[in-house]
Amino acid sequence: MSGSAKTMAWLTMGALVLVTAYSVALGGNGWLWFIWSVLGLATIGTVAAGGA
Repeated sequence: MSGSAKTMAWLTMGALVLVTAYSVALGGNGWLWFIWSVLGLATIGTVAAGGA
């Protein structure tokens, strides 16, 4: 896994923690989960492209 893919993976995991904390503290927000899903898909794409 390249450096940029690792950075994106850490960013995605950090965003998951933040979105989860926000949802627990203030209630769920569909847009935040949608944005996190898009970030997750982009991360998966980056990791897959790096392995090819």
